[in-house]
Amino acid sequence: MTNPRPANAFVPFDRENLEGSIPSRFEAIVAKSPGRLAVKFGGTSVSYGELDVMANRIAHAVLAARGAAAEPVALLIEQGTLLIAGILGTLKAGKIYVPLDPAHPSARLATCLRECEPVLILASDRALDRAREAAPQGVAVMSAEREPASGPASSPGLAPDPGLPACIYYTSGSTGRAKGVVDTHRNVLHNVMRYTNTLHINSDDRLTLLQGPAFSGAVSSMFGALLNGAAVFPFDVGAAGANAMADWLRRERLTIYHSVPALFRVMASAAVDLPALRLIRLEGDRSSRRDLELFRERFGPGCRLVNGLGASECGLVRQFFVDATMPVPGPGIPIGYAVEDMEVLVAGPEGLPVPLGEVGEIIVRSRYLARGYWRDPDRTATAFGEDEGAEGVRRYRTGDLGRFYADGCLEYLGRADDVPRINGIRVDVAEIEAALLGHGLVREAAVVVRYDDPASPKLVGYVVPATPTPPSASALRRHLQESLPAEKIPSSFVMLEQLPLSENGKLDRRAFPAPAATRPALDEPFVAAASERQRVLTGLWTELLGIEGVGIHDSFFDCGGDSLLAMRLLMRVHEHYRCDIPLTRFFPRATIAELDHEIERATGEPG
Repeated sequence: MTNPRPANAFVPFDRENLEGSIPSRFEAIVAKSPGRLAVKFGGTSVSYGELDVMANRIAHAVLAARGAAAEPVALLIEQGTLLIAGILGTLKAGKIYVPLDPAHPSARLATCLRECEPVLILASDRALDRAREAAPQGVAVMSAEREPASGPASSPGLAPDPGLPACIYYTSGSTGRAKGVVDTHRNVLHNVMRYTNTLHINSDDRLTLLQGPAFSGAVSSMFGALLNGAAVFPFDVGAAGANAMADWLRRERLTIYHSVPALFRVMASAAVDLPALRLIRLEGDRSSRRDLELFRERFGPGCRLVNGLGASECGLVRQFFVDATMPVPGPGIPIGYAVEDMEVLVAGPEGLPVPLGEVGEIIVRSRYLARGYWRDPDRTATAFGEDEGAEGVRRYRTGDLGRFYADGCLEYLGRADDVPRINGIRVDVAEIEAALLGHGLVREAAVVVRYDDPASPKLVGYVVPATPTPPSASALRRHLQESLPAEKIPSSFVMLEQLPLSENGKLDRRAFPAPAATRPALDEPFVAAASERQRVLTGLWTELLGIEGVGIHDSFFDCGGDSLLAMRLLMRVHEHYRCDIPLTRFFPRATIAELDHEIERATGEPG
């Protein structure tokens, strides 16, 4: 495997670009290369010139509705080209874009919209009804597809000040309420500069965009491509699955892959030959030794693994580059060394640095930190503070634990509080506990992250029923789906007579029992496998879910499965039966019986 990039193709991202705006940098790229590929989603390719026209028309429609004041505009648009055009158009209109995922529950959308108080909601036609349902009273909803279609194709010509807010990304908070992280044009551009100059992103690169619309990790891939003349390739992993993703990476000759470690493990297991891939970028969660082993097993000497640390509040702060042979210290993969203008301290409870090698909280010190949390000064004051050492420098307390090696390399050790990350998504257990307590048959509830498999932490819900007949796992899952996205729903539920307490009367999260390795209590009666193929599928489910006694009509997700496990299941089905079952066909009725029917439909062979 060789690096497909010409050695002289890289052009550094200059610091002078920080005093412009995101749209001005994008428009400079358009003027230079209007015919160059900007976005490819599915079978549709869009050039820089075409994307600019789409964004300009959206911008004119937003300006006609609201003028040019720096106000929040919410976007309810699915992954793809329209979302990117909507973000650029919102910025060209001088607004602050607030991306929300149309797939999230209505209660979650309504909460975020109520918090950010948008002046307008831009929605895809598919999400118009959801947007109208969740919109606060008096807030207009505009189709991002139809209303701007006949507007002017030229740029509005606005030049937002680099210090003005550009975006608000919502992430889980520690109080059960989502928090909106506000960042400026200058900080986004500086983050792009950090990625560009460390990864040597250039106009020949083709970057993956796997993060959902509401995930701040999308910023670096989207703007890392579009502000450097490169191409960005959005992909809906949940709809397509791991085998399709591996084929897509090869077919489209993607050069830079970016995801959380858990998704990388699925991708690497399906990958066969990806000669164009030069960088695999992991962020959003702790990487394991197994990730390093997979990288070295599956990818050749022309590819490098980059493990990093970043957050919505600060962007990229550390990176560690690995090739096929270099030694790697520690039990996992460290998060490495400093990037430009981002200093990291490892501090004790008083905020003072701890001795070398000792564990402490990771604190970021920089001029390029997020403004804080939208309209939440108390929370902002808790997480951010002025630095006494230099004017304009601030500190951000990440809530992550780490320690320094002697050479200045940083090791990431997880969260310091009860806001862990599951598959790269920050999960607030208080939010999930509050939702569980809203079920009429639940008297007490606690949610714990279990690390029985260190590389794959799981959320487990512990419930003290309010009646002699406890709610089923199916009923609890349905209840939580009304208000929580899929990644925040526990994989299993355990019924207890009482929650364990420590000697001082506090909840003792270390004393909770492990979930039983047996079929949970479900609404569906147990039905055993009736054919050889159903028995094989039952074996696959037992292996992946780690439980015995699965029935052919049991929901994969009620039994503890998630989207990543579903991808692994369908990969195993492909190995056994040489057929590809899309996740979109598996998700609606995720049972052994239905999967058996899908295999028969695909192969023509009865079970």
